[in-house]
Amino acid sequence: MTEIRHDPVAPTRTQWLASGAAIDAHRHDDHQIVYAGRGVLAVTTSAGSWIAPGTRAIWVPAGTVHAHQAHGELELHLVGLPASDNPLGLDEPTVLTVGPLLRELILAYTHTPHDDSPERGRLRAVLLDQLRASPQQPLHLPTPTTPQLRAVCEILRTNPADDRTLAALGRQVGASDRTLSRLFKADLGMTFPQWRTQLRLYHALVLLAENIPVTTVAHMCGWSSASAFIDVFRRTFGHTPGTHQPRRQTGSCTTDTSPATAAQALVGSDRFGSVRRRRSSNEAKTAETP
Repeated sequence: MTEIRHDPVAPTRTQWLASGAAIDAHRHDDHQIVYAGRGVLAVTTSAGSWIAPGTRAIWVPAGTVHAHQAHGELELHLVGLPASDNPLGLDEPTVLTVGPLLRELILAYTHTPHDDSPERGRLRAVLLDQLRASPQQPLHLPTPTTPQLRAVCEILRTNPADDRTLAALGRQVGASDRTLSRLFKADLGMTFPQWRTQLRLYHALVLLAENIPVTTVAHMCGWSSASAFIDVFRRTFGHTPGTHQPRRQTGSCTTDTSPATAAQALVGSDRFGSVRRRRSSNEAKTAETP
């Protein structure tokens, strides 16, 4: 049995992970916020998987055993918070919306992890305020516990484009559609169509991070057309899937500087705007274990 690593303090820092790289299961005594400034991040626990593109962050409560998986070249931003400091009041992993201001706050805070200045204290206070106001997103792919449900879910994980009905899948695993429908609600807390949509979106984010064309992603994940896929994606994430194509990204900095300007005014220091410019390329490429 693999030993689970225990790192008491959840670090605050920025690091890079190559596409496909993983960080084995571990736990902290602190809470942690994990955010992908570039690429797509997946966090997995025994209860399931949470996935976050650049418009989402994942809240990992203290004591949660979790592993990280990078899809696309990943610029990983980690924010550690003491167990006594839970601005969200959450005791399970949760995906949070990251607006432009919160994104800039996270980037700035994780690029100067050892700065104890008053300006940094104000930056942290604003970051926590923005976290409290961040909507939670149902981007969780729960892990089934019953054998029949696990069999159905594994079929679809292997091929998200499989469009068979629950009754047809049930015949393959030896269960009625009524039984499986009941198990989806009781075991996973969602209906079969809801779970399958979550699965397809999960796979779509992974494929987009690998620079697969949008139309190809749509068909690989089971949508009848690219337009149908784009519609579901936009309603879920608030923007089109083309946003996640690596070739459209220019690094961790966005072209719109207004969020950074607003954050700089809030924390009262010109350190905010300059902190990322001071980061050296060697520092950015250092991959430590979170």
